Amino acid sequence: MDFLKSAVASIAKGPPFPYTFGDRVDLDPSIWTLYNGTRREDGSNCSIFSFDIAANKSALPLARNSLKKLRTLRHPGVIKVLDTVETDAYIYIATERLVPLRWHVKRKSLSPETAKWGLYSIARTVKFINDEASSVHGSLKVASVFTSESGEWKLGGFEVLSNVKDDDAVIYTYGSLVPDSGRYTPPELARSGWDALKRSPYSAVDSYDFGVLIFEVFNGSFMGADQAGQTKNILPSMHASYKRLTNANPKARLSVGHFLEQGLRSGSFFDTPLIKLTDGVDNLGVKSEAERDEFLDDLDQLTDDFPEDFFRMKVLPELLKSVEFGGGGPKAFRVIMKISTKLPDSDFDIKVTPVIVRLFGNPDRAIRVCLLDNLPLMIDRLSGRTVNDKIFPQIVTGFTDVAPVVREQTLKSVLTIISKLTDRTINGELLRYLAKTANDEQPGIRTNTTICLGKIAKNLGQSSRAKVLIAAFGRSLRDPFVHARNAALLALAVTSDYFSDEDCAGRLLPAICPLLIDKEKLIREQANKTIEVYLQKIRKAATAMPDSALPPETAASAGPRMSTPQPAESSSSASWAGWAISSFTNKLSTAAGEIQPSSTDTSAPPATATSAPASAKRPTPLPSSSASVLHRQALKSPPSSAPLSRNPSSQTMGGESFFADPEVGDDDGDAWGDMDEGNGDDAFFHDTPSQPASMSSSTTLPKKENTASRPSTGSAPIASPAPFDDGSEPDFAGWLAAQAQKKSGVAGAKGLPKGLAKASPATANAAKKVLPIAAKPKTQPKPLPAKKIDLKPKQPDDDDADGWGGW
Repeated sequence: MDFLKSAVASIAKGPPFPYTFGDRVDLDPSIWTLYNGTRREDGSNCSIFSFDIAANKSALPLARNSLKKLRTLRHPGVIKVLDTVETDAYIYIATERLVPLRWHVKRKSLSPETAKWGLYSIARTVKFINDEASSVHGSLKVASVFTSESGEWKLGGFEVLSNVKDDDAVIYTYGSLVPDSGRYTPPELARSGWDALKRSPYSAVDSYDFGVLIFEVFNGSFMGADQAGQTKNILPSMHASYKRLTNANPKARLSVGHFLEQGLRSGSFFDTPLIKLTDGVDNLGVKSEAERDEFLDDLDQLTDDFPEDFFRMKVLPELLKSVEFGGGGPKAFRVIMKISTKLPDSDFDIKVTPVIVRLFGNPDRAIRVCLLDNLPLMIDRLSGRTVNDKIFPQIVTGFTDVAPVVREQTLKSVLTIISKLTDRTINGELLRYLAKTANDEQPGIRTNTTICLGKIAKNLGQSSRAKVLIAAFGRSLRDPFVHARNAALLALAVTSDYFSDEDCAGRLLPAICPLLIDKEKLIREQANKTIEVYLQKIRKAATAMPDSALPPETAASAGPRMSTPQPAESSSSASWAGWAISSFTNKLSTAAGEIQPSSTDTSAPPATATSAPASAKRPTPLPSSSASVLHRQALKSPPSSAPLSRNPSSQTMGGESFFADPEVGDDDGDAWGDMDEGNGDDAFFHDTPSQPASMSSSTTLPKKENTASRPSTGSAPIASPAPFDDGSEPDFAGWLAAQAQKKSGVAGAKGLPKGLAKASPATANAAKKVLPIAAKPKTQPKPLPAKKIDLKPKQPDDDDADGWGGW
């Protein structure tokens, strides 16, 4: 602690050193003290080697030699120097963040592949020092090796590194001053001193020390020269070359360069995927397409026991650059996703997320499909704001792409990103694009749209969810593609909880029912299952409903009504029509009087009940009666009898009179008319077959005195609620009779209305002609001879003409 205080104080007095000291790092015996540090400018990590001149003045030449060699010797396997400061009191060397290799060796955390990869890196560095730099390291051991943040092995310990061509090299004079040098000194130097270097190959020292390094890496420690050459725990493929490194005869030793060459032979100990990766990753951007594909294939085959730090710090940045700028393509991106799964969230946000956002803006379809395929691997690492604001606006361009594979992958990605989108985006822009894919020309895309809507239904807004799903699924139910219909049925089955009971009964079940007889068995079976889901829901809702929504009946309305079944009759009415038939029977017992045929002209508007056919034989002839009399009789009927209906649609059915049988009540037609107005199926309720449609209406009405017969029209007239007007002259025959009856004395004094004086037979026939509302017949029948109109007043008790005339 006192040294740290003095170091900080000396920094304040000396040259500026823009780094902050951190924790001290344990080292093997060394002239240096190692600290973790940070750069003040950006807070980046670093390591600081500190040498106190006053405390260790005898080792000052070693410290200065190390500082000099670190500044001038540049190689990827050498410690990277950031800054240095030298004063009369201290020497500081700031480097990249380092961890002593001794830590990993003690914990035995190095896998065989990692150990071979590290030894390969150190061998390349030593070969460079021996061959290219014509130098000797002189202190190669585990304490001289460090690992960087990327996991790479870096070589340091340059205290006695010297050029063999220099006669005054430090190694000759201070080689023995290196801490703990006695254990690692080669046998020939231990016997004859460091001057023996001049009598043997200069690389022999480093060859021996490299062999000792191999033993120490695989065994944890090296106690002395007796252990040199032992193969305990060393890889069998390395035994032969390793023994030659530690040969007692310096001239027979294998140089580190030759050891490296032997290891790189095909199938040898350095021929591994990880080592190939380290050689190819640095120049990935300049490789040819074939070389890059081969490199990426090897990279994709790597197992998980390789150093994660190396992939994170070295491989990943190079791959990101290759994908974005170097044409790495989908292969490189798949490897990126494999590596990024092991990244902490902070590193992913800084290194990977910006590149992903930029790649989604890339128009290359292969890149887009690859991004969409790998979206599940990275969606949890992406923030909702990034997805909603930056990535989704780029994704939606795929919905309208001309390539079907892009549209399909874009559609599938909705399930992945839906949790990151805002409600406004989901219920607005997303639904608009899904509406387009629902009408896509590709049946598979239409099917997947239905599946997608079914799965994201819970994310849709409650106000519009049912409307959107009913419209989408209803359209899919009519899709000609069998799997689209099946998808709609499956989606409806799993989303039944999102629909109201009214929608289930009134909109969905009618849409599903046609599929019960679909041509495909798959659809028929699924339609049955889906309908059962909705029927169960509707039955459950029905059990909670009241028995009736009508208010309680009062005493005034206690009488039976024909249109509503009475509780007392419910048990006896097993069929759906039982209550209606019983109502007819009840009313027949209370109806008063008989329906009398009208004595007025048949050309008058149709009455409530028509006459029986002429061919029907009655027991007694029906006396003449007017409509007014019938009306008064209906008013005098008991309360249980309904009033006589004036609905003309119930008077003729199938070309004959509904009341042809005199035993039938007078208001049956009114009851069926109320149930089904305008329905031509009323003849279904006849006990006797109806007359043919071609039968003339004149045959169904009895001939009456003083009336003209109607011409045959080919079909029975179908009356409408409103009186029919064919545009001809009005028929006032009934009116004339009424006037003559009431004002017999005045009729002779006053003239007839205009147009009625001396009417010709043709005019009378035209006035009495009644055409049916139905389509006009193709051929007009010949008119019958006109009959003379009897203008003689009738008996005073017959007011039939007055009743029809008043209607």
